[in-house]
Amino acid sequence: MNKKLLIILGPTAVGKSDFAIAKAQEVASPVINCDSRQIFREMNIGVARPDSAQLAAVKHYMIANHSIGEHYTAGLFELEAMDLLQELFRDHDTLVMAGGSGFYIDALCNGLDDFPPADLQVRESLMRRLESEGLESLQRELRELDPDSYDTIDISNRQRVVRALEVTLATGRKFSSYKTAPAKARPFEIEKVGLRRDREQLYARIDARVDKMMEAGLEAEARALVPYRHLPALNTVGYKELFGYFDGNYPLEEAVRLIKRNTRHYAKKQMTYWRRDDSIRWIDLG
Repeated sequence: MNKKLLIILGPTAVGKSDFAIAKAQEVASPVINCDSRQIFREMNIGVARPDSAQLAAVKHYMIANHSIGEHYTAGLFELEAMDLLQELFRDHDTLVMAGGSGFYIDALCNGLDDFPPADLQVRESLMRRLESEGLESLQRELRELDPDSYDTIDISNRQRVVRALEVTLATGRKFSSYKTAPAKARPFEIEKVGLRRDREQLYARIDARVDKMMEAGLEAEARALVPYRHLPALNTVGYKELFGYFDGNYPLEEAVRLIKRNTRHYAKKQMTYWRRDDSIRWIDLG
């Protein structure tokens, strides 16, 4: 029998965890996480890690298995996930993966594109500009030079913006133009199922989840992570807005409003990213 990987994807708060658990129970599979932040053990409430009941329902892999201080990339995820799949496919014909990180899903399904090595001189120049001019200046330049990258990457992520500009400026080719490497062959079938909801319903779920996170202790979790706020993992919606509150930039109510707003923006970016993938079979929930 052919082996199959069923990937459950979709925007944040759409309901991927419960849907994936139900599918995993149908086919007697564990759930493999494909979320770039849930892998970090220090981040729990703010990344909507599956709760104790969900974790008890089926075995989960690749959750809280790395520290925020470790250097972790989509390339490392590809290698670790492929090793795990090889092991799990010995006992399972179908495996279920769930997550909202499009870049990680692409890395696993297709392998990473052949991007040029880092140009440290250009990167240092961009980092100096980032400090003196702010992120918005670099975002505007990226939108002018490579609108495709601007529309698909997380432009609130400083590292992603700097990397896209670095490649574009150093090579004279758009960062998005490097997405041309042929997909790597995988020894299993891949089926992608995308979950979506009406926008107003999704936004209401986002707002409700943020309120629930705050009630569960997100503020205390973020305070404990302040010493590590410079790490890439903490450049994440839910934490960076609370860091601004801790700095005295605005009241707590404004921080919560910003978390909700920025989460909605992130959900929109996720859907834009996946719109280019014709292989996804979409299911409307609700």
